Amino acid sequence: MMLFDKLRQIEERSNGIARALADPAVLAQPSEYARLRKEYAETLEVVERFTEYRDVLKRIGEARLILAEGGDRELQELAQAEIDELGARQAALEADLKRLLLPRDPNDEKNVFVEIRAGAGGDEAALFAAGLARMYTKYAERQRWKIEVMGASETGTGGFKDVILFVQGRGAWSRLKFERGVHRVQRVPVTEGSGRIHTSTVTVAVLPEAADVEVRVDEKDLKVDVYRSSGPGGQGVNTTDSAVRITHLPTGLVVTCQDERSQIKNRAKAMRVLKARLLERAQQEQQAAIAADRRSQVGTGERSERIRTYNFPQARVTDHRIGLTLHRLPAVLEGDLDELLEALTAAEQTERLQRVAS
Repeated sequence: MMLFDKLRQIEERSNGIARALADPAVLAQPSEYARLRKEYAETLEVVERFTEYRDVLKRIGEARLILAEGGDRELQELAQAEIDELGARQAALEADLKRLLLPRDPNDEKNVFVEIRAGAGGDEAALFAAGLARMYTKYAERQRWKIEVMGASETGTGGFKDVILFVQGRGAWSRLKFERGVHRVQRVPVTEGSGRIHTSTVTVAVLPEAADVEVRVDEKDLKVDVYRSSGPGGQGVNTTDSAVRITHLPTGLVVTCQDERSQIKNRAKAMRVLKARLLERAQQEQQAAIAADRRSQVGTGERSERIRTYNFPQARVTDHRIGLTLHRLPAVLEGDLDELLEALTAAEQTERLQRVAS
């Protein structure tokens, strides 16, 4: 019942948005119209599934009535067959709806930076870093995403010590976030005369594009003190409480200003300085968080920390997180990552559903 009530609320919200989108007042506000269009698109799949779900429940109810009434045996068998068939569809729709109701990752629609660095293995690792950069470029092209090389450090052998790709496209984070970690390659290097297989690693960090840091200052977070200016003397000095001291209570930052004779002007100046300091602090925190995220993704780059293995002699790719092995390495390296990424997405959703259920 809770699921049904939640779905009704989303349906009502979706219908309300549809009406708002036809309102001339909303059409006259491009930013509001765009926001509502985005929200409407997010609710549409849920509403469509819910409509089908209710239809399935209605048909099951009708078939059960036929069974309860008894009568014609053939009709009874048909009703039972329909109940069995629709019961399976009901279960599938309920699973879909629960998945759709999971909280969305706020980064899902963001563009991403993909940072690829050679790990253990010297030149062979650098060559595979170039191979992965090509693989992600091919995948981005398949998705019709824009991709740009933001920086690269090449080696003399045609590899990369490191390369940073910027991927622009809807859902880039939701797919590429699964690439974070240590990728291990097993193959015979071109320079290896004895045919011995070498194992090398490449680290991949995937970072969502950071939004511009916004600084909002709530009046309740401020303590404002006024006092008499101190200075070299002269008319107007020390005769009024024009100096201003602003303390930002959440951070403890203190800004004072007494340059102007007007308390209003001093307060305005002090607020500008405070906002600048808060902006700098927020940017530093953001950069620290990004750096910590990067470190947590790639570890030390050792061979034992792998998330995926690319085995060239056996033409296989194994994702160790979900135990999936594909025997089509050449296709994967050409950017055919959908089977891998869809399996990882499904595993993540299953895990999240289990956490919600527990």
